[in-house]
Amino acid sequence: MPIERWSDRIVVVHLSDDPQFTDDLQSLEDMTKAQTPDVVLDFAATTFINSSNLAKLLKLRTRMIQGDANLVLCNVGTQVWSAFLVTSLEKVFHFSDNVPTSLATLQMTRGA
Repeated sequence: MPIERWSDRIVVVHLSDDPQFTDDLQSLEDMTKAQTPDVVLDFAATTFINSSNLAKLLKLRTRMIQGDANLVLCNVGTQVWSAFLVTSLEKVFHFSDNVPTSLATLQMTRGA
């Protein structure tokens, strides 16, 4: 399952390449309309990212900030990381090495 509720306050999304990438972000948005949990986006299975995907991530980030929630991106491969660097978005998003580290960071931040 690409989206898993890790706790009451944290959701982990295991992203793939498009078109699944777009579908997963839409499912996340639908799932979190009532409450905005902290989100970990796992890019382990994502090999490329396009400008449309980056725009969706920025929209998600804005929504997370408005909902007083945290967003962490992890397992970002070299090619995807290059897209973040070229667009200077590595300064905008919070990155982590892997899912366990991301979850620990969120738990310490929230005291979950």
